[in-house]
Amino acid sequence: MQVNIAKNYILGVVAVALLAFLSITIVRIPSIAALSLSPLIIGILLGVLLSFVYHKKQDSIGLGVTFSAKKILRFGIILYGFNVSIAEIGEVGFIGIAACVFVVVCIMGLGVWIGIKWLKLDRDIAILVSGGSAICGAAAILALESSLKSEAYKGVIAVGTVVIFGLIAMFAYPILYASGIIPFTHTQEGLYIGLTLHEVANVVGAGGAISDECANFALITKMIRVILLIPLLLIVPMLCSKTQDGGGKKLHIPWFAFGFLGVVILHSYVDFSDNIVMACKFVSAFCLTMAMSALGLQIDFKKFKSAGGGAFMLAFILFILLCIGGFFLVYGLTKLGYF
Repeated sequence: MQVNIAKNYILGVVAVALLAFLSITIVRIPSIAALSLSPLIIGILLGVLLSFVYHKKQDSIGLGVTFSAKKILRFGIILYGFNVSIAEIGEVGFIGIAACVFVVVCIMGLGVWIGIKWLKLDRDIAILVSGGSAICGAAAILALESSLKSEAYKGVIAVGTVVIFGLIAMFAYPILYASGIIPFTHTQEGLYIGLTLHEVANVVGAGGAISDECANFALITKMIRVILLIPLLLIVPMLCSKTQDGGGKKLHIPWFAFGFLGVVILHSYVDFSDNIVMACKFVSAFCLTMAMSALGLQIDFKKFKSAGGGAFMLAFILFILLCIGGFFLVYGLTKLGYF
């Protein structure tokens, strides 16, 4: 019996690892790389495409796939801290940090409220879509999904929404800037991109299409939003542990959030070699891609169809709020002489 369980774990993890390897290979194809797609996105797409195979083989590999979606994910989130350093965050200044906090709080708060009260969405779906829009797309959704311990299909729905609107913005922003519709300097446009785009890959793609100066400032701004994932991972489970009638249920503390914070601090103050940092970033990306692939394999299409429409509507509303609200926020700050 123990041998069969171990075999189930091993086969499942190996299957998901192969999907992750294939995803990373695909995004390195020049024509695909030009789209600035994250391997996480390819991973979930491959998982969804092969989900019918998984459901037939679930008894043989299910334990390993679930392990990848939950445990390996958390290790990837912890190592994701090597993408952030406190020194870089300081370059944006207090006003830039305050702007990031304002955007995250507004999008997260409004998103959950609109999703639950107006669109009558499932609570977890509203939180995941809002978190993906407010913080850092798929990585934030994965982290929140793990904290909430929500069903796999909810994460797939949320990821689908941020992928679509993140890609639209990534291509639209440089076009609007080149046309003169957005009247910002390269630094100001970098702030705008970093404040409002979903994925880190979206930020790199949009900023790089304008200038190196724009891309650098956009990426630093985005990293501030990424680090705000830490308080979000701690606050959301605490709020969700309360039931509507005022009672309580078991609080799931996302300990990996503290690991993420610890790695950010280590990366900021310990002089690691470039090779070590690059290796840790790769392992993080590989683990997160494994988690996304596993999430895609576990999708329940019936539940996806029943909840997908409302989730996309919420993502669209938040996308409009980010684009328009972010524009006026940056415009106001420039008029006040901050950037």
